[in-house]
Amino acid sequence: QVQLVESGGGLVQAGGSLRLSCAASGRTFGNYAMGWFRQAPGKEREFVAAIAWSGGSTNYADSVKGRFTISRDNAKNTVSLQMNSLKPEDTATYYCALGRYLYGLASSNTGAYEYWGQGTQVTVSS
Repeated sequence: QVQLVESGGGLVQAGGSLRLSCAASGRTFGNYAMGWFRQAPGKEREFVAAIAWSGGSTNYADSVKGRFTISRDNAKNTVSLQMNSLKPEDTATYYCALGRYLYGLASSNTGAYEYWGQGTQVTVSS
């Protein structure tokens, strides 16, 4: 049974930083891409960042480029999202996702991900 558990969300002022983590279990983590998505109230879920199975390539939404950094530790089965220079528009529930395809790339497509965590809330005040 695959399980993804996010942590690290919270309330932060604009300009501040947060680090989200996602711990995975139940699958050979290191063979699959990982992604972070977010969903604000009344909006569709949107892509934030992704990292290929090897960690050799990453992909970011234009809205977070230069501010967010995704990384993974395959030995610990974790993926992290370092978020700097946070803005009120970053407020959302953040979800980590485990890739569907073996040796997958850092896709921005929700269909490329098979398992999802429960989400962690990030609130950025102005």
